[in-house]
Amino acid sequence: MAALTQIEQDPGSTARKPDASERTLPSLHDFFAPGGLLAQSSLHFEHRPGQYAMAKAIEQAFADGRHLIVEAGTGTGKTLAYLLPALRRARANQQRLIISTGTKNLQEQLYFKDIPFLETVLAEFGPLRVCYMKGRANYVCKQKLYVLRDNPILSGLEDIAQFHAISNWERSTETGDRAEIDALPEHSPLFHRLDARTETCLGQTCPNWEPCYITAMRRKALESDIVIVNHHLFFADLSIKQQAAGAPDAGILPEAAAVIFDEAHELEDVASNYFGVALSNSRFDELARDTEAVLRSKNVSSSSIESATATLRDRSKLFFGSLPVGPSHLGRLEFADRADFLEARGDAYLGASNALVRLEGELDRLREVEEASGLRKRSENVRHHLKFLLESTDPNTVFWIERRATAGLKNAARAGSPEFQAFNTHLQATPIDVSTLLAETLFAHYPSIILTSATLTVAGADGVPSFDHLKKRLGIPFPKELVVPSHFDYAKQALLYLPPFMPQPRDPDFLPQAAEKVRRILEITRGRAFCLFTSYGQMRELHDRLLSQVRFPLLLHGTAPRNVLLQQFRDTPNAVLFGTSSFWQGVDGQGEQLSCVIIDKLPFAVPSDPIVKARTDAILAAGGRPFEELQIPQAVITLKQGFGRLIRSLSDRGLLVLLDPRVRTARYGKTFLDSLPPYRRTDDIAEVEAFFDAR
Repeated sequence: MAALTQIEQDPGSTARKPDASERTLPSLHDFFAPGGLLAQSSLHFEHRPGQYAMAKAIEQAFADGRHLIVEAGTGTGKTLAYLLPALRRARANQQRLIISTGTKNLQEQLYFKDIPFLETVLAEFGPLRVCYMKGRANYVCKQKLYVLRDNPILSGLEDIAQFHAISNWERSTETGDRAEIDALPEHSPLFHRLDARTETCLGQTCPNWEPCYITAMRRKALESDIVIVNHHLFFADLSIKQQAAGAPDAGILPEAAAVIFDEAHELEDVASNYFGVALSNSRFDELARDTEAVLRSKNVSSSSIESATATLRDRSKLFFGSLPVGPSHLGRLEFADRADFLEARGDAYLGASNALVRLEGELDRLREVEEASGLRKRSENVRHHLKFLLESTDPNTVFWIERRATAGLKNAARAGSPEFQAFNTHLQATPIDVSTLLAETLFAHYPSIILTSATLTVAGADGVPSFDHLKKRLGIPFPKELVVPSHFDYAKQALLYLPPFMPQPRDPDFLPQAAEKVRRILEITRGRAFCLFTSYGQMRELHDRLLSQVRFPLLLHGTAPRNVLLQQFRDTPNAVLFGTSSFWQGVDGQGEQLSCVIIDKLPFAVPSDPIVKARTDAILAAGGRPFEELQIPQAVITLKQGFGRLIRSLSDRGLLVLLDPRVRTARYGKTFLDSLPPYRRTDDIAEVEAFFDAR
């Protein structure tokens, strides 16, 4: 992988020391032009004017110190279009750049596939200095593992098996990244106890500070031209640095001269999560559990600490159990009446807060336990978050509650436990508008930021794609703009079928007719389809209706982890996968195995969702039109993402289906159709049959 040498450097600097073996990287023309380095490589290459235009625009944005938005249609080859300008800029100026992706999967694809490919193409120009970083929870903490190894406190055969797997792996791993352990469950409680999260880190006082995987990761980042991260890590780090008010050791990411955001359509939601505040009952439980575990590992006996943690568990259970409950118990609920709650149930809030104060006092007395100061800080942070969530009057914040079922829901119900005990309850505060925050903390901090995705524009009243929605929601000041058409011939490769005479989605006849349409389409396509839904309820009902009517294997979201379902779909001939939101983006099925994408309804956000409602109320209060300014643009981008699952290569052909008649009957339907790629459209099922007969 990319070569790295150890250097000493100011962690606040964007510069790094050049290597004597480095040569100037080839120009964009020499790399992308017909007959150039890319054409001579092992990659099946066809010159793409859009790819070259995108690379030139990015290089110019770096030179001008400008922000740039690029919508690059699927098939553009946008990864190479931004990687080479980034590498050229970093090497020429000895300045570090950050590339942030929407998911860890894409992050790993860049590092383990695209960068090695570039290394082979550019071998004569010296090593590429690239590293990738994930959030601390992805890495094992040596100190925690060694403490547990010396004092094995494990429950059950599963914990014991996982501990041995982690312990054996740790002896040989160079990165400490849990992704290397194939057999480890995605949500392993044991690994959660052993990960390297900041709130449990001893910092430079830790006896394993030097060999620590986080220390090594940061050292590599300081030595690199390019640091590849994901949006969640980037904005978690940005939020920490903002709260720390410029403290030199805050955060984990090094300084950089520029940032490239791939899958930039996700930025508003991710930024909102990390600029907000969240607190759950499990966070209280973990604080109590970790405090007790530290005492056991140090062979410290303290009845006062044990009493304080028991009180904390009891008071937090009372507090979270007293919070308002919605009609369905699970799901999101606006917490607008916090003042009424404090008047009626303020004793529960004060009880939880005072329990934290008591624990902090007890931890202050444990001067001989080095971990005590970190635990005290955790308790203090929880208390400050609790105070903000209950007492803040920030007008740009929406407060809400979410209850999620735990794995023990059925067991708790059988045991007769109160229902709230089978929930994880999350108390949340989310910024209503992040544009000002991003303008000040992100776009003003970096001279050049590149935003790219295949789905950033929404058609205006004139039918022309526009970045206006994105610019307003993210607060981007005066960016350059570029729309790069897809390299695919959508008019030949894809057919968009809009079934005629469909009832409106709220009509009781919609679901039966949708089921019949889907059954007929699946017969024509011989399965090989994604059926994407806007709600779990409608997905399950349609799946159940078709189970006895369709002769192809049906896979249902929720019956197995997403990656398992996707692999089953790829391995099972003629399979049909029924999925909701998480299958609308970031997945694909190249080739004939995926020949059809069916979408039930236009993907408007649920208007009663606390965040959606707060944002629409804010736009109304400012004299705007929330449906046109927020709900339609967001639904357009989601629809483009859903349909984007189908055509992923020049050889792909397939059918797109939208069952919702509003795309043709409602006045806003034109906005959706104008925003989509230039698919050939039909409302004639005979054309659908002919399309597949011609294959």
